[in-house]
Amino acid sequence: MAHGVMQVEDSDLDLNDESSNDALPVARQLGAAAPVTAIFQHAIAWLGSEDDRGDVPAPAILPQGLGELVETYADLAIEDAQDICLAKAVYFEARSEPLEGQLAVAQVVMNRAASGRYPSTLCAVITQRAQFSFIRAGRFPKPNKKSEAWRKAVGIAHIAKAGLVKELAPDVLWYHATYVAPTWGKRLNKQAQIGLHIFYS
Repeated sequence: MAHGVMQVEDSDLDLNDESSNDALPVARQLGAAAPVTAIFQHAIAWLGSEDDRGDVPAPAILPQGLGELVETYADLAIEDAQDICLAKAVYFEARSEPLEGQLAVAQVVMNRAASGRYPSTLCAVITQRAQFSFIRAGRFPKPNKKSEAWRKAVGIAHIAKAGLVKELAPDVLWYHATYVAPTWGKRLNKQAQIGLHIFYS
């Protein structure tokens, strides 16, 4: 399993001084489906007397955990080339990591593509020379698409693209494994350690 050291050039380190360094990982979940029971109870309450209807609160939308979200999205088809590249990056870089760590890797790739400092597509970010150790001559190895690890990587890719959970701030563009100590890490702001990866802005 490859844990790549993402290379950082001096030109990559001209971070905006106004960017917040206190934007630590937030497990904020958006758009989770309301449980059927909550909707049903709300409907019954609303059917009470007309005078009471204004007092009935909207149904609580209970957030799902990341594991539940992965299970919800893992079996959805993944056909877009960019989404497939993202799932492969998660699979090869972080399949042995906790789900939060897998999501964080996906978000670094997406942050890079959105940053204007790296290629603008997910596939180009991942295949950029000397950035991800599993890439060989600009090509992906083949994942085992029958494995549970691939299934979870697909779920993570869907969740990351949809923005359902935010693990990292948008300015987090780099990470490395805990068992290496690249010199560029000293010039960056450490934001989080998740599993065996340390993330920087």
